Amino acid sequence: MAFSSDSVQVFLAALDHGSFSAAARALARVPSAVSMTIAHLEAELDVQLFDRSGREPRPTAAARALEPQARLLAGQLQQLNAQALALTQGLEERLTLAIAPELLAARWTGPLAALAQEYPLLQVEVLAAPQVDALALVHAGRAQLALVFERPSIDGREGFQEVGTETLVAVMAPDHPVLAAARAAAQARGEPPGSAMLREEHLTTTRQIVVASRDLAQTDPRFVFARHHWRTDNHLAALGLIEAGLGWGWQPRALVQPRIAAGTLVEMPFENLSNGTALWVDVVWSKERPQGLGAARFVALMKTAAAPTQR
Repeated sequence: MAFSSDSVQVFLAALDHGSFSAAARALARVPSAVSMTIAHLEAELDVQLFDRSGREPRPTAAARALEPQARLLAGQLQQLNAQALALTQGLEERLTLAIAPELLAARWTGPLAALAQEYPLLQVEVLAAPQVDALALVHAGRAQLALVFERPSIDGREGFQEVGTETLVAVMAPDHPVLAAARAAAQARGEPPGSAMLREEHLTTTRQIVVASRDLAQTDPRFVFARHHWRTDNHLAALGLIEAGLGWGWQPRALVQPRIAAGTLVEMPFENLSNGTALWVDVVWSKERPQGLGAARFVALMKTAAAPTQR
């Protein structure tokens, strides 16, 4: 093949520095080595790349036409070499991140973008799974990291880093029968419908939509209030059910805010308690497996991004 990693480097150096002697100095070579490399390249391509009729060689139209692809190839070779070096230092071939569905709107894409800048050839897989399932993927080795809410208790098999907080709010459709009845009662008392309020018993007596594991035995009691609840492992399905007036649900405020602004959801107004529960968000990994370079760097980037909100 005419072009090689070395000939591409010499070709671009000659273009960038304006002469073979200047390119040789930049590459720490003798000028004759640069001149010979260019001459061999021209012979193999059967194309003149530099006009040598003047005092200094000048790039021909053919050289300028090849320049963009040569620069692209040089960049790709640089990435390939960096990836090979990173692999020897412990970089994973693939980084898999399991995210609790309620946290898909959290601030994890910025750190992931920064990681991609540092390791552009690292393959990344993002899985959405209910919290219990996301942690199970980590323990099974299917995922290296999980982005989840704080757990009720500490598991000795897990390492974790706090990376911020999310506030869960109880939401329902604005035309839900419970709200409609509260508005009617307010009107009967001569009060404006907008002043209608609910009480804590409505959380237990009204059907709840829960995002939970496919394993029916796995349910986080912190998030299940109602005696009657429907469950799904998909946050979009949960939002659809809530918007359809089929129940209420705990959802991160950041996730539902656009829907509240659009009028398809409302925060449940309570008479005797505030609506909102702040929970810490953690990145979790297994202590039973060595943490790869990409996973460790992503945790560090998440920690830096969350620094203002940490305790």
